[in-house]
Amino acid sequence: MNKGLAVTEKNFADRLANAIREKKTPLIVGLDPVYENLPPAIINRPGFSDVSSCAACVDALSEFGRKIIRVVAPHVPAIKINIAYFERYLWDGVEAYYNLVQEAHGHGLLVIGDAKRGDIGHTSTQYALGNLGDCHWADTGTTVGPDAITVNAYFGIDGIAPFTDVAKAQGKGAFALLRTSNASSKQIQEIPTADGRPVFLHVADLIEQWGSELRGQCGFSSLGAVVGATSGAAIAQLRQAMPHTIFLIPGIGAQGGSLADCAHAFNSDGLGAVISASRSIIFAHRESRFADVPAAQWTSAVEQAILETKAQIGQAIPAFG
Repeated sequence: MNKGLAVTEKNFADRLANAIREKKTPLIVGLDPVYENLPPAIINRPGFSDVSSCAACVDALSEFGRKIIRVVAPHVPAIKINIAYFERYLWDGVEAYYNLVQEAHGHGLLVIGDAKRGDIGHTSTQYALGNLGDCHWADTGTTVGPDAITVNAYFGIDGIAPFTDVAKAQGKGAFALLRTSNASSKQIQEIPTADGRPVFLHVADLIEQWGSELRGQCGFSSLGAVVGATSGAAIAQLRQAMPHTIFLIPGIGAQGGSLADCAHAFNSDGLGAVISASRSIIFAHRESRFADVPAAQWTSAVEQAILETKAQIGQAIPAFG
């Protein structure tokens, strides 16, 4: 156990399972804010409209993030905040990211930090402490890290172990990149190995093994896997290979992933995965079907997009119907 980490008894997988049951959906919303795509009601406001000002851009993103969090909180179990969209704004952006983590926790949401961290062991330890662990500095107040973080599985166990150490100590979790939804992922992840299986199936075996000591009462581990929504056959293969691993499934909505394919990830009780939708929800105000929504009421388009996506999930996955 890492020195200075507070012990939390609650298992992240159990907390996520309970939140999914409470909200009756595995849908989570991804917060990937791009300044140019923000609603006019935000970027046209005084103080937010100066694109040459880092502070103005960060203030606009922060206001957008706070409003998104308040809209989604009653409807979904978790929000996934992508730190890359904040880090581009340097220290102001990183501060804004952590402020939104606190905001989401304040509204009862679990938070997945989408940071895709990983490195060799000693560097991964610093990533784990800085990006996943709760602060233990005397002068940082009650600031806490996200409940889980995305990590890179392809460094092997010495890149993953620092994150599972923090997860054990603080009741947190991680989602290891396994089979991603980007078009060129097959260049590496689908390389056939000596036994004919693709690389990603071997990595699947490792992630299932690495997470064995983090299993909760729900039967799943707090070390999950990122599995893109763009191949139902692969999702079915991986579910068979990883019966105790929660899948974080991006790629529906703007990336075109199929909910029918996602259904292979779920057990009959509705557990086994969370489905992430980002642009199709947070930028719903830009879609033609919401053209009649007054600009000042853009959050109503976001809420409607959430409800529609939840209904679509209910049609595709019987446990949520």
